[in-house]
Amino acid sequence: MNNHRSLLIVNCSLLIAMNPQIEQLRKLREKAALGGGKARIAKQREKGKMTAHERIEMLLDNGTFHEIDAFVMHREFNFGMQEKRYLGDSVITGWGTIDGRLVYVYSQDFTVFGGSLSQVHADKIVKIMEMAMKNGAPVIGINDSGGARIQEGVVSLGGYADIFLQNTLASGVVPQLSAIMGPCAGGAVYSPALTDFIFMVKKTSHMFITGPDVVKTVTGEDVTFEELGGAMTHNAESGVAHMAAESEADALFLLRQMFSYMPSNNMEAPPFKKGSDSDLRTEAALDSIIPDNPNKPYDIKEVIDLIMDDGTFFEVQEHFADNIVIGFARLGGYSIGIVANQPLSLAGVLDIDASAKAARFVRFCDAFNIPLIVFEDVPGFLPGTDQERGGIIRHGAKLLYAFCEATVPKITVVTRKAYGGAYCVMNSKHIRSDLNFAWPSAEIAVMGPDGAVSIIYRHELATADDPIAKKAELVEEYRQTFANPYTAARRGYVDDVIEPSQTRPRLINALHMLRNKRDENPPKKHGNIPL
Repeated sequence: MNNHRSLLIVNCSLLIAMNPQIEQLRKLREKAALGGGKARIAKQREKGKMTAHERIEMLLDNGTFHEIDAFVMHREFNFGMQEKRYLGDSVITGWGTIDGRLVYVYSQDFTVFGGSLSQVHADKIVKIMEMAMKNGAPVIGINDSGGARIQEGVVSLGGYADIFLQNTLASGVVPQLSAIMGPCAGGAVYSPALTDFIFMVKKTSHMFITGPDVVKTVTGEDVTFEELGGAMTHNAESGVAHMAAESEADALFLLRQMFSYMPSNNMEAPPFKKGSDSDLRTEAALDSIIPDNPNKPYDIKEVIDLIMDDGTFFEVQEHFADNIVIGFARLGGYSIGIVANQPLSLAGVLDIDASAKAARFVRFCDAFNIPLIVFEDVPGFLPGTDQERGGIIRHGAKLLYAFCEATVPKITVVTRKAYGGAYCVMNSKHIRSDLNFAWPSAEIAVMGPDGAVSIIYRHELATADDPIAKKAELVEEYRQTFANPYTAARRGYVDDVIEPSQTRPRLINALHMLRNKRDENPPKKHGNIPL
């Protein structure tokens, strides 16, 4: 019986091998896999870049990618384009898994017409985005494109608009992640800009509306690709991008890491991953981490690392507006979003960039059911004519709006300063924070003791025999009376004053308590955030 079965398998294999239709299919697949051909693939690699297929294979779990539309070709026949047709055109689309979870992916192929966008290119991307929406799975776009395909004119521009619409409709429904692996210019930049997070690669990826040549013609400025739209330009200066990777492999690894903190869609909870770190672990180092001098800085990231599971914190936008820290971590296995003032930079003050950075992150976490933990040490909003003329009122209101609107579990820990309007904005009890803890070092007041004394006692100080000594006495008196957490605690604005070493178990217990939280906003089409 076994011999007959083996013979049958051999005969079937021979038949398949001789079947001309199957042979044709296999040859077409091999041709499609070559994209623009071996010579162009070699040029791609000379630049330190992977092929579109290789990027997908590295991003997804081994052997899980399933391509669709591999036989699609462009439909343009002007300008000799009928002689230049490639299977799959200039983008690869399909689905696979990351850590066993379904994701949809597209990867632009620079070896085919420089990855330029044609009508069929856009149609392929729109198709998988629609599938992602219907099936509740994230979309990951790998961008490497010279822009719109000029030979197709307005048709290619229309294709961009079709993608932009899908990006907008998918926003807040499924996570959308973008990796920039080469050029991304002109209208092409707006699709990544509409997604949730953008990853760039140092030295090989660039984003800009107009390139250096156009800038030179219009403004007379001499600027390089890297200066105009490189990874560090958009990670440190513009704030357009969220991660700057050392290599393409590093970018794809970071993308997989970030994805692990997210749910697949807005109807699911984020993944729960319980590690070996004890929920009851305390950290004595936290009891002495706040300097005795209230004007001396400390690193809020050290606080975060000591509290989170296994000391792991996935920071986002590390190089932009570093006076505020945002990112993902786990507490007791729960995926959480962290927003924290950074005393090491501008004393943790809120300014235009920090407000916008944190606001968008808060809204992402709220859209995808990720609880928010806030570590607050904020002396106020940054004063100055540049900030006022730049719209600090409007930008600060973005963060206020985001926290007010958010209905996910929200917990605040005041580690030191919580002054003025910034106290209200940083997830205070008054804007629907669920739990507000304070360390004994917390100073919750309208302003710092020095400024308060200068205003309240200005007449006494003006007539004092020794104004400096008198002010020092009044500052200390004010600090003891108001610059502490107990006045706020007596009014219920702080739910509990806790020992810093107990922060981790208290936060984990709070997350357990809040895991079934239900809250909602009034029925409306949408609010009008102060953009």
